[in-house]
Amino acid sequence: MKYIQPKLHQQSFTCPSCGVLAKQEWSIRTMKFENYVVDLKKSLGSATCQHCTETSIWIKDKMYYPENGNSPFPNAEMPENVKNLYLEAASISNKSPRGSAALLRLAIQVLCKELGEPGENINTDIKSLVKKGLPEIVQQSLDVVRVTGNDAVHPGQIDTDNQETVGQLFDLTNVIIEYMIALPKKVSGIYLSLPSSKLDGINKRDGK
Repeated sequence: MKYIQPKLHQQSFTCPSCGVLAKQEWSIRTMKFENYVVDLKKSLGSATCQHCTETSIWIKDKMYYPENGNSPFPNAEMPENVKNLYLEAASISNKSPRGSAALLRLAIQVLCKELGEPGENINTDIKSLVKKGLPEIVQQSLDVVRVTGNDAVHPGQIDTDNQETVGQLFDLTNVIIEYMIALPKKVSGIYLSLPSSKLDGINKRDGK
């Protein structure tokens, strides 16, 4: 299902609570403190998902509840230790895009270890994976997250305070998981379900 990033006053987006693309019912209020009236239309709002009825809370143009904010749900095949870092990055993405980018870089480093690499130097790990036949699109995705994450903790040329820039890293992290874990698992399951006689024929063809 296509992911639509939540935005202030947007009529429909992917609900941060249930993950379903659904219509959102917005509620805006004005509060009065003694003789001072605050127009909350510019500073506070809530959106209720018409699918799960859960509510998101917004301050100005940022979502503050639930904590996963504007980030897509992690790929279902994401390893648990990688997912923990992904969710931690999501929980601070609105408050600290820079910190979020750094955590996603760490998640990629942990993922490289899950894929059989030492996990000590992410650049070396990616180089090793490329030699093993890593698809170019995955290599590029890994390097985008790596370079952007590096710039988050070291002075660089990438604006890691930009939420849109950092938001793309979540998409790329899910792309990496899809290509490296989810897709091979899915194809392998279908392939192994072929009749044994057909598999034997394929193995003979390929000299296995």
